Amino acid sequence: MAGMWSLARVRRRRPFRVLVLGGARSGKSATAERMLGGRDHVDYVATGAVPDDADPAWAARVNAHRQRRPADWTTLETRNLVPILAATSPERIVAPVLVDCLSTWLAGVMDDIGLWEGRDGADRKLAARVDSLVDAWRTTRRHVVAVSNEVGSGVVPATASGVRYRDELGVLNARIAAECDQVWYCVAGIARRIK
Repeated sequence: MAGMWSLARVRRRRPFRVLVLGGARSGKSATAERMLGGRDHVDYVATGAVPDDADPAWAARVNAHRQRRPADWTTLETRNLVPILAATSPERIVAPVLVDCLSTWLAGVMDDIGLWEGRDGADRKLAARVDSLVDAWRTTRRHVVAVSNEVGSGVVPATASGVRYRDELGVLNARIAAECDQVWYCVAGIARRIK
């Protein structure tokens, strides 16, 4: 991709934070991966559910992502992002982080805390988890690229839970973007820097 920025060229001592936004199948994950192309060691944090036989379409998507990753990248399948961003050991600080993606992270957190069942304290727990992630993002000493879906520019969701998710993701994206050095937006496989 001509003119694509690459974290491989960034050799700064201070952290560098990038957010890559886009809709479904917009090319945002591939864009983020290209930004880290040429780096030997990357911590690739996959925040979605581990695939199983119950959802073959999800399993196919995850498999496609796995096949694109270089063999020397370390894959971490977790939603526990704060310790990864907060790592301070020299060997971890030099390895950039790719988070794919904040959208599945948020959906998983909302499930974990029982938001959809109306569990007591779920709203407070969600706010605390989001605040912790944003704080870790702001204070990380690592180079990090995160992917997230832009879901606020399409059809208004037909359900209250869909509206809630859209709104929470919009707020999360805005808070992370405010703490970024760069923000990119992908449409039809074309990435454009917007910050």
